[in-house]
Amino acid sequence: MVVQGEDVEGTCYPLRGAERWFAVQTQPRAEDRARLQLANQNFRAFLPKRECTIRHARRIVSAVRPFFPRYLFVVLDLTRDQWRSVNGTFGVASLVMCGNDPCSVPAGVVETMVASADRCGVLQLGHKFKIGESVRLAAGPFAESAVIDRLDDSGRIRVLLHLLGRQVRVLTDGKNALPIARTA
Repeated sequence: MVVQGEDVEGTCYPLRGAERWFAVQTQPRAEDRARLQLANQNFRAFLPKRECTIRHARRIVSAVRPFFPRYLFVVLDLTRDQWRSVNGTFGVASLVMCGNDPCSVPAGVVETMVASADRCGVLQLGHKFKIGESVRLAAGPFAESAVIDRLDDSGRIRVLLHLLGRQVRVLTDGKNALPIARTA
């Protein structure tokens, strides 16, 4: 379900000072509710979504679903924000923790998704890539940054990954890659 009036750019403006992105695990099928409740508490949250086709009982329906089921992202400054209140938010199961503190998402990951999303948070993965462009693989065992080596007409791309001290070529669907956002 797409929430009318949701504006990714308005809720996810650039991070300031000690702000970082953190992952939040939600209750089952409560991602939108959790995002709205966090926004009501003045937390900036981002719920990446994807378009999918659902086949059921001889019907084909297009739907918008969370890209990471049961997860969304929230901006927090651990020195300023009362981050424990996130865990008490309707629809939230808990922040993803590393010991006693929340785990921040590596820099650039959420920013790349925000840059690739439309106004409703739907990731636009049909990006027109160029050879030599840096991308971040969003799926599969090699979910990390890579450089495009080759493109083909069927939408597949070959990327160069730096693994075990050498360049390795991996062939994948272009929909699995996100362009890396350039920071100024």
